[in-house]
Amino acid sequence: MAVLVEPLLVVRRVLREQLGILHRRLLTVVRDDDVCRRLMTVPGVGPVVALTYRATIDVPARFRKSKAVGAVFGLTSAKYQSGEIDRSGAISRCGDEMMRTMLYEAAQSMLFHSTRWSWLKAWAMKIARHRGMKKAVVALARRLAVIMHRIWVDGTEFRWTKEAVTT
Repeated sequence: MAVLVEPLLVVRRVLREQLGILHRRLLTVVRDDDVCRRLMTVPGVGPVVALTYRATIDVPARFRKSKAVGAVFGLTSAKYQSGEIDRSGAISRCGDEMMRTMLYEAAQSMLFHSTRWSWLKAWAMKIARHRGMKKAVVALARRLAVIMHRIWVDGTEFRWTKEAVTT
């Protein structure tokens, strides 16, 4: 049995070492990038989500309105229209699946693991009370995409309160 398990343990150790090296490189890239640092001010958004978002969007000027970003990632409801029938279904799931997954995980992290409250978390919890937690997470993921685009375009950081900033 040891003859079979020992090579597997060696491979596992090498993989863990390489994963550590890649993680340190990722952190170095994110630390040197101003946009990624600003995106990480949003609760639930870490280095992986910020870098994935930056790589996926690439040029934020492609979107005239920040609201369009949610649709590009497939986080808006699919419509079925035929004759008198007009139904809104589940999310369309078109677009970049990896980015959609990252946004969903960031939304889950914000709702379940973040201890600090913000207006955004309160908004999502209100949706969860009325519509259910799964729909709230998807709605929050879409809203995170829109907010992150706005942060990137405006050059601002996430505000924890909804109070207007005086200039």
